[in-house]
Amino acid sequence: MLNRYLDARVSLMASRLLREAELSVLAEGRDEERAEVLARAGLSGVLAGLEAGSYLEQSIIRSQLDDILVLMRAAGEARRFLEYWTLRFELSNLKAVIRAKMSRTPIAAVRKELIDLGFLASLPLEELLQTEDVGELLRRLETTHYADIVRFARRAFEAQPRLFELDAALDRRYYHGLVELARQQEGELGKPFRTLMEMLVDRINLVWLLRYRFLYQLPSSQVYYLLVPSHYRLSSSLLKELSVLNRLEEVLAALPQPYRDWLAGADSVYRVFTLMEGKAARAAHAVLRSNAPGFARAFAYLILRERDLKQVRAALKGQAIGLDAQTIRQAMGLAEVHNGIDAEAA
Repeated sequence: MLNRYLDARVSLMASRLLREAELSVLAEGRDEERAEVLARAGLSGVLAGLEAGSYLEQSIIRSQLDDILVLMRAAGEARRFLEYWTLRFELSNLKAVIRAKMSRTPIAAVRKELIDLGFLASLPLEELLQTEDVGELLRRLETTHYADIVRFARRAFEAQPRLFELDAALDRRYYHGLVELARQQEGELGKPFRTLMEMLVDRINLVWLLRYRFLYQLPSSQVYYLLVPSHYRLSSSLLKELSVLNRLEEVLAALPQPYRDWLAGADSVYRVFTLMEGKAARAAHAVLRSNAPGFARAFAYLILRERDLKQVRAALKGQAIGLDAQTIRQAMGLAEVHNGIDAEAA
């Protein structure tokens, strides 16, 4: 019964995903045309919130949380995975508080940035806002269910007391936990779910490796330390080998197939990210249209919906600050969409 309900909910929600033509309307259409597209996609609340002066980021995340809450009701044993998935938003709040502590931003200003997660919230945000410094904040968190994530981050921060190291360590430990939870579901949910996780984690690890190694010029040992332990195509042992290479081209040439072919000719970290994201979206579309287990289809939907919302955010932000249509299209990655998943999905 739960599986049939989940399948039905996913199919209904999938009908709201944005179409290629609608993305172009968001980039360069008239106000009433954009409003019509957002209404069909179930995102009128995002536009209404923006017009009312609400923070766009908060409206976008609220929309994501609403979807997750619906799917949680029918997720069965996979509910725990979705609950952990929402911790990303709490980590955003935590990072905002940490940045404020390091920059000595007034508490009142920080509160405006925080995302209201409703009953899903578990961080003692008010207590964290009252702490004296980052060290006290991290020690306070070690008494909560975030202890495992924070303990790793605290060690990194003590070795290098900089915001980058702390942010990177928090992200790394979060995704490590996600991989471990996913591993528990992969046997039951099979190849479709594993494929989605593989595309997600491999993309994260590859982009981080390239960014840390070639943009931030970190030593290979530190780069490897900050990557997510993985049993997917880009395994931990392979990532260790890749992290010692000295040029982006060398890393891309050493990748296993099909990544090597996908990324042939990519000349920047951003290009690698957009190509990998496009391939991940194509894989998610395939799972969503398949007869895969309901939760695998639900996860595919969440991946695609998040991509849609990123494009909505780019369009609305661009229009708010007066960017021209071509710049907005570039910010939305519409060239990648046209050459990638939507052309094949049609």
